[in-house]
Amino acid sequence: MSKNYVEPVHAGEFLLSEGAGKISREVIELAPGAALVAGQLLGQLTASGQFAPYNPEAADGSETAKCILFASVGESDVARRGRAVVRLAEVSEGLLTGLDLDAEKALAAQFIIVR
Repeated sequence: MSKNYVEPVHAGEFLLSEGAGKISREVIELAPGAALVAGQLLGQLTASGQFAPYNPEAADGSETAKCILFASVGESDVARRGRAVVRLAEVSEGLLTGLDLDAEKALAAQFIIVR
């Protein structure tokens, strides 16, 4: 019996285009928590300024999509660094995690266009 393997989204694979140089990306601080995959939509926590998975049901800042995690990160009990696409990019809808209509609109305000 063979196992089915689903390959994860690779770093930046969701990007269709981005601004010249490194204008589209920033180093961010991620809140402690579960492992996150490249393409995860993130919101910014009001209390700490850290980024956490976008959660439209929350009331802590993460209810507004602000950026997209560039590369996967492992689970951590402490804050961790990551890179995110924060502006001036076109991204592939099918490779994003957490996308809904409100998130798509919020990303458009950051000039991140979902295709």
